[in-house]
Amino acid sequence: MSDTTPPPPPPTEPPEAAEGGDTPSGIEPIEIQDEMERSFLEYAMSVIVSRALPDARDGLKPVHRRILFDMYLQGYRPDRLHVKCAKVTGDTMSRFHPHGNQAIYDALVRMAQPFSLRHPLIDFHGNYGSPDYPPAAERYTECRLSRLAMQMVEGLDEDTVDMGRNYTNEEDEPEVLPSRFPNLLVNGSQGIAVGMATNIPPHNLGEVIDATTFLLDNPEATIEQLMQHVKGPDFPTGGYILGRSGILDAYRTGRGSIKLRARAEIVEGRQGDQIVVTELPYQVSPKALQERIAELANSREIEGIRDVQDHSAGEETRIVLPLKRDANANVVLNNLYKLTPLQTSFGVNMVALVDGVPRTLNLKQALEAYVAHQIEVIRRRSEYRLAKARRDLEINEGYLKALDLIDAIIALIRSSEDRSAARAGLMADPFGFTELQAEHILDMTLARLTRLGRAQIEARIEELRALVAELEAILADEGVLRGVIKDELGAIRAEFATDRVAEITFDPGDMGAEDLIDDEELVVTMTRAGYVKAVPASAFRTQGRGGRGIAGTRLRDEDYVTRVIHTSAHAHLLFFSNLGKVYRLRAYDIPVKERTARGTAIVNLLPLAPGEHVQTLIDTREFPADRYLLFATKSGQVKKTTFSEYDKSRRDGFIAINLRDGDELVGVIVTAGDDDIFMVTANGMAIRFTEEDVRPMGRDAGGVRGMNLRAGDEVVSVDLARDDTSILIATDAGYGKRTQLHHFNRQGRGGLGVRGIRLTAQRGRVVAAFMVGLEDEILVISSAGVTVRMPVREISSQGRDATGVRLVSLDAGQVVASVAPVLAVDDSES
Repeated sequence: MSDTTPPPPPPTEPPEAAEGGDTPSGIEPIEIQDEMERSFLEYAMSVIVSRALPDARDGLKPVHRRILFDMYLQGYRPDRLHVKCAKVTGDTMSRFHPHGNQAIYDALVRMAQPFSLRHPLIDFHGNYGSPDYPPAAERYTECRLSRLAMQMVEGLDEDTVDMGRNYTNEEDEPEVLPSRFPNLLVNGSQGIAVGMATNIPPHNLGEVIDATTFLLDNPEATIEQLMQHVKGPDFPTGGYILGRSGILDAYRTGRGSIKLRARAEIVEGRQGDQIVVTELPYQVSPKALQERIAELANSREIEGIRDVQDHSAGEETRIVLPLKRDANANVVLNNLYKLTPLQTSFGVNMVALVDGVPRTLNLKQALEAYVAHQIEVIRRRSEYRLAKARRDLEINEGYLKALDLIDAIIALIRSSEDRSAARAGLMADPFGFTELQAEHILDMTLARLTRLGRAQIEARIEELRALVAELEAILADEGVLRGVIKDELGAIRAEFATDRVAEITFDPGDMGAEDLIDDEELVVTMTRAGYVKAVPASAFRTQGRGGRGIAGTRLRDEDYVTRVIHTSAHAHLLFFSNLGKVYRLRAYDIPVKERTARGTAIVNLLPLAPGEHVQTLIDTREFPADRYLLFATKSGQVKKTTFSEYDKSRRDGFIAINLRDGDELVGVIVTAGDDDIFMVTANGMAIRFTEEDVRPMGRDAGGVRGMNLRAGDEVVSVDLARDDTSILIATDAGYGKRTQLHHFNRQGRGGLGVRGIRLTAQRGRVVAAFMVGLEDEILVISSAGVTVRMPVREISSQGRDATGVRLVSLDAGQVVASVAPVLAVDDSES
């Protein structure tokens, strides 16, 4: 038989309905949506206020505040022995913080980590972990309050802050700590609540105190004035802060993104250069960083890294990256900044509780919240001390008065039935003591009756009267009160402030491709069919005059090279088309190909119109306003425009010169404004005139007459007459010569010119003409793509009427397509 009692039968009649409805009495119907909203909001506010966000006054979340308060109560102070962390977390959990011991221990450890807080509040013994690894278990580690942490709790025993009941309703705990320094900014805070988060960076204690002192003196101070003291965050891990734009945003609005960069240097080693990293951006994991670098090196996304070595020890960071011998260390380092956490950003979101409400604070508002808190703390402390001083003064004045009436007092006490009667007698005439004085007179020891006792009492009375006057002055004048705050902040600054560890430097801006690409010498070539490529200059070796050269470009039938520029990867390339438009690229935008490769179609790089092709190239790194571009057209027109007019980068290009119908652009040269100009025609005519004959014009002007042409002739080249040079003229049949400039007299622009080279059917027509020096070299490229590189000194110097000498041997059907000067480079193939 079961010993359980069966449930009673259900009632036969329904219970009485509540008045005015169908629900039972005492039950209120609620919409589930309303209840869910209310419950969620209560939960959200609980997380926001009780767990995730710091108070703007002391910069602490409840868990940190409770840990510090518990350690203060237990007496775990800097002048005492360390205690087990388990003892602190257990006591805090049992008395103040109703959450798990691991969460409390994590909060305790963070306040001890020098890489998390700028000024740790916990003095730790043992392994407090690292950015990569957790701390040792709480049963192994020990802690006590740091000296600075004592400034957080200073004044708790003087009624400086409100107290509330703990979660068991058995003890009192502070709602906020006195916080005698601006901890919210000094150590920062991070937390994620429901629907909001905070991310406040740490700052330099000295700078923040200086700004607070300035604000105490100047309540109407602007954010810009405060920023003269607070330069920016001061991250405990050091490194660089790039620029001030993110700092300005954060301090003006409470939100901003601050760029951080590791401290790294390039060091020469025995086996080549190496990159040594000694300081990392805030909260960057060294282990994750090394894994990322190794991944990029192994996948060849970053070339040149031989190894990743970690030489870090203790709190010292030292990551060494040995480089390959041929690696460009600056390029490797810039790639590391771009692709790894060696450069990162800190998203500032200064959200804190103000009067229990989460608010986004700018720099001034954060300091104002702290100043208001300190005014309240000092006011309450002064009131507490004033009341105590007045009480002590009253007692000592009673002592002094009692010494003069000691015999009568003794007689009264001896004649009184009990203590109450004696106290009443002392308060009555002729004595007239207060109740407080009477109580202490009854407790007075015989030692007070000596002369020394009287002197001590009189000195104490004077001291207390001065203290009362001082405290009354503090409470009567807010200016004096603010002065007290300043003095005490100054003392803290003198004792605890340290130099800045995170250096604020200029922001180089977003790294462009030039920061990630080696600035090597390149030969950029273009073909008549519109193919362009870049080849390292070292791929071409020097040969003697008359040689057959090496294969420079493998071209299709009827295509040949028309343009050659010897430049470097970081230079700007200005592409001037036959229709008078200009387009701009960087040299590294041109695909680098093998010497024999055909190249990339220029239409894939530039938006050329039908019938438009690139006529000339100019490479430059700057666009100076005191330099000019001089244009020459096929019909002999010239135009001069300041170089700076062409410092534009439009995807679809823009007009460089207005051309007449049927005319085309032949060449563009850079001038200084007072140079001599050489123009050479296909029939070998040449003219030399001063550039001053051509006035500067607008970018879209058409120009003036530079040279008159005979029928069937056209301009093929334009160049500057430079000192210590001669004019080199080359024909499409492979002949050429040098002619000294003194053979060409200066004349006015617009003339027919003089003969520059005598041409015959065998010599062909002029294909190129430009100035050369004896130490120069030239590239001669045939229509078949064969390239010959030769010294200029091997080319004969002849008069104006000479027909020239052979420059290059051509196969049947071939012609010289292009000739260009080059700079001397090391020959890797010789």
